Amino acid sequence: MKKIISYNGSITLMFLLVIMSCSSYDQPRRLEILFLGHASEHHNSAAYMPLLATHVAKAAINITYTEDLGDLNKEYLTLFDGLIIYANHDSIAPSQESALLGFVRNGKGLIALHAASHCFRNAPAYLKAIGGQFDSHGFEQFTAHYSDTSHVIMKGLSPFETTDETYVHKNLGDDLTLLMIRKEGERNEPWTWIRNEGEGRVFYTAYGHDQRTWEQAEFLQLVENGIFWSVGEKAKNLAKNLPVAPLTYTEAVIPNYEKKDPAPQLQDPLTPEASMSHIQVPPGFKLALFAHEPMIVNPIHMDWDYKGRLWVIETVDYPNEVREEDGIGDDKIKILEDTDGDGKADKMTVFADHLNIPTSFVFVNGGIVVAQAPHFLFLADSDGDDIADVRTIINIGWGISDTHAGPSNLTYGFDNKIWGTVGYSGFDGSIGSETHHFDQAVYNLTTDYQQLTVHTMTTNNTWGLGFNENNDLFVSTANNTHTAFVNVPQKVMRRVMGFSKDVASKLDGHYFMHPITKNYRQVDVFGGFTAAAGHSFYTARSYPKEYWNKIAFIAEPTGHLLHKALFEPYGSGFMEKDGWNLLAGSDEWIAPIQGTVGPDGNVWILDWYNFIVQHNPTPKGFENGKGNAHVNPLRDKTHGRIYRLIYLNAPEEHAALDPKDPTSLLAGLKSPNLFWRLHAQRLIIENHYDQLTDDLLNLITTSKPDEININAPAVHAIWTLNGLNKLSDPKVLDVLYKALKNENSGVRKASLQALPNTEETLDQLIGLGLFYDPDLNTRLAAFIKSIELPNSLEMGKIIYLSSKLDDVAKDLWLSKALQASAFIHQEGYLTAYNMDQLSSTDSKEGLSHRIKSNFNAQIVPLAKDGYDANVTDIMGKEIQITGRIWVPKPDELGSNRLIAHGDKNNGYGLYRDRDHWRIVVNQQGKSYQGHAVFKPSNWFGFEFTFQKNGLATLKIDGSTVLTVRTPGLFSSVFTSGIRLGMDPIGWSPITSTIPFGPIGQELVDVVAEFKEPDNSSTILVPDFEFTLKTIPLKMQFNQDTLMVAAGKIVSILFENPDFMQHNLLIVAPGKLEVVGQAADALMSAPDAAEKNYVPKITEVLFATRILNPNDRVRLTFKAPSRPGAYPFVCTFPGHWRIMNGILIVK
Repeated sequence: MKKIISYNGSITLMFLLVIMSCSSYDQPRRLEILFLGHASEHHNSAAYMPLLATHVAKAAINITYTEDLGDLNKEYLTLFDGLIIYANHDSIAPSQESALLGFVRNGKGLIALHAASHCFRNAPAYLKAIGGQFDSHGFEQFTAHYSDTSHVIMKGLSPFETTDETYVHKNLGDDLTLLMIRKEGERNEPWTWIRNEGEGRVFYTAYGHDQRTWEQAEFLQLVENGIFWSVGEKAKNLAKNLPVAPLTYTEAVIPNYEKKDPAPQLQDPLTPEASMSHIQVPPGFKLALFAHEPMIVNPIHMDWDYKGRLWVIETVDYPNEVREEDGIGDDKIKILEDTDGDGKADKMTVFADHLNIPTSFVFVNGGIVVAQAPHFLFLADSDGDDIADVRTIINIGWGISDTHAGPSNLTYGFDNKIWGTVGYSGFDGSIGSETHHFDQAVYNLTTDYQQLTVHTMTTNNTWGLGFNENNDLFVSTANNTHTAFVNVPQKVMRRVMGFSKDVASKLDGHYFMHPITKNYRQVDVFGGFTAAAGHSFYTARSYPKEYWNKIAFIAEPTGHLLHKALFEPYGSGFMEKDGWNLLAGSDEWIAPIQGTVGPDGNVWILDWYNFIVQHNPTPKGFENGKGNAHVNPLRDKTHGRIYRLIYLNAPEEHAALDPKDPTSLLAGLKSPNLFWRLHAQRLIIENHYDQLTDDLLNLITTSKPDEININAPAVHAIWTLNGLNKLSDPKVLDVLYKALKNENSGVRKASLQALPNTEETLDQLIGLGLFYDPDLNTRLAAFIKSIELPNSLEMGKIIYLSSKLDDVAKDLWLSKALQASAFIHQEGYLTAYNMDQLSSTDSKEGLSHRIKSNFNAQIVPLAKDGYDANVTDIMGKEIQITGRIWVPKPDELGSNRLIAHGDKNNGYGLYRDRDHWRIVVNQQGKSYQGHAVFKPSNWFGFEFTFQKNGLATLKIDGSTVLTVRTPGLFSSVFTSGIRLGMDPIGWSPITSTIPFGPIGQELVDVVAEFKEPDNSSTILVPDFEFTLKTIPLKMQFNQDTLMVAAGKIVSILFENPDFMQHNLLIVAPGKLEVVGQAADALMSAPDAAEKNYVPKITEVLFATRILNPNDRVRLTFKAPSRPGAYPFVCTFPGHWRIMNGILIVK
């Protein structure tokens, strides 16, 4: 069967023409227009095109955006009816010019806007086709005059005033039909005209320098009319004859977070067919409806079994019907089948019911594991009737405080583990023999359900997870991070200076989403991704080649769209570029939440189809329900749609997997679709088909990469052998060691990742040069692997030598991995470092010296009720321990030891007995103690410090509660480590007067840091101390006003207990609006996050970095000498208008 590959020159024109002739291309349809822009803020095409797309969407016009001149080829242009040019490309290749002119001369439309008359100055034939060329311009406010009001383009239009560049043209053609003129002194300057070019038509207007024109309705209508005229009567009539369902509205109380005027109205829902008339998909694709209400309503997650049947979670309980016990609920998991082959579901089976807000599931162990907080359930059918008759709770502890912040995205990984995400509702419980407490994270669970590993933290609610075909992992989160790269595991990074709260690396290459309606509603991150969901790569081969393993689909339900995120290698990781949309709708109920490759190689799309998508914060006039979402009677419980997006007449991909036939599963590992390969891998492992070992080894040694250099059969064979526990077999190990030398980087990477964590593996990686692999992504995997391998002097030396390599030191992810690995192989690193320093003249600022400094500043994340025996040598080091304390039942609060470290001769401790606090510091057998009475809230932050001046200090919520003076820092090694909560080494040896136990409170997010003092620094003693906090889910500070004296030292402990990112700025009096507008302008910059969303303007006086959830930072500054009201504000995108207060300086 013929495969369809890349647009750019790889699809034959004849094939496209055949497809179009046998499709509905000549039936009523939407117009397809290609918009050629450029990457520049001058004539900002990327910003202005959506204004036009929104305007013309309801007129059955689709606009596809590109900045790539390579798209000007005959094959790709065949997909379009017209071409808009609004750009400043100075030149064009001859082949591109030929394709463009041939496109127009063969009967298509050219819509040339503004600077299009200054494009392609090396192409006289193009400029002649335009009808004139830009010569010069001024800039003024004016109204152009209509010279031909009878022309169809001008009918219904009224003259409008705008401020624009006043183009003057040269080389005007003599066959122009003038539609508009502009007064240029005493003469009339042609301003808008049309002409014919061969069988095609050209429309040109000089309007369009910036938003002052693009935001004018009359201008947009002029361009729409120009589009319809330029594409010709036949194409125009196809669009005009397409029934586009009218949108009708009624009055309703609708949350208006953006304070829009007029306030939004309630759009009435549409039938599936009517809604589809408002949906845009890329040209050459067909949207097909697979299922809809009443067969399915409120679909929240989908996946397919090994037979290729669709399974869907239906949740009408979401978001606020939270039940108290398992087995009670109105939600279901349904199996939807197409039994007659017409592409639509005609059979529905309820696999499981009486569920309550399940959020995802994964196929494993002959059934499915379902995420249904507070449980994970295992459901299975034992008698073959497709109805679950096995129901087992496999773990408990997932938070239910907020239903859109629980566990989601369960996925079967290459490594045969169950991967998933969780938001701020988090997990607090035991799995296997270990207790875990975490939130906003990426985790994995072994398929025996006995071991859970937290891999990486995220910055906010996380509702998207996806692997590419090279086993790289990505997530999407709400609140301005629609894509992030999951790389170095956090368990070691937490010990590295500056990375104690390390999170997945934000990759967003752009800020804005691209809706095709202005009627969208968002809580924050206005115009951007505030509810990103899903992160599935295109991992089949039915779509064009440019999609293969390169484009991920990220839903943004508030914008009614499914985004295409384009990924390119960048160092050892990736960079994301804006691929615009795979699907977008102007029906305000459309709410895509998942776009995933199905068994047929097409992308399937879940449409929540609901007018109310927003969860929280709670708008004025509303209240929260049990699921922490605002209660809204407009939340719909009756609609839901599932679509397939089919590319042309590309062949559908299917594999016939039979769990009882191992040869069919072996064949499945060769499928071009990752969906089938992972099912085949899993079924071979679950059925213990050890007899396939030799066949799997043969796949590793004989399989060849495909067109994009993916050797999928070999990669899956490696992981299948791993799952079969064959990596202790010498024959298997020999093949995997040889695979470390495979010419394909993906095979090398899979082999090193799958190998056991042994000295022999490390020897092989070192001997075969994997730590110098030419593929930086594979090299990254090798260094991450080294974190799990035994301590090695040679490995330490390699880390040191690598740290001096420029491409490593400047690589964000490799430099992180080296810092983490150096902690494991510290002895070898220090040996190499010290030897080299004898003759080195290197700068002390480089990566190698930073790693050395990390050893001196030990960072220890502390589990509650935990003990770290390794922390004993703190001689001459300052101490800082921070964390939070939660008192769920104040009446049960008793005597508690918070921290104990060392013993009664040398050590220190922090104790609490209800509202009584005590610090004990023992040095050389002498005890220094202090006591204070302080009543905190039931949820507060604490900070214990021991500084070089000998002061031991306790601060609660930023306020100093207790200080104890001692002679200085500790001068001897401790005999025991640091304890938190319960004391596994026995009752406290520090003091014999204060009993303790974990009574009535919990310690959370406790991190201890031990570092050598900075002898160059001066300790500033603040005159005014405050603790300023964010209020969770409110986008507010906990204080509106702070008051200080002019010229005094001010210290603000800024804490972020909220579940999204925030910063804190102090700005000049009366300049809040100026700073806010600058923040709005900054938010779309590629480096906005790196700049902490802080505008670099003089009106910003002081600022913190951006804080992740549960993070804190201290801002210390000298108050301005001039009295006044100085606003303080958060400038995270969309926050500044709401989240601000006043610092009064007297």
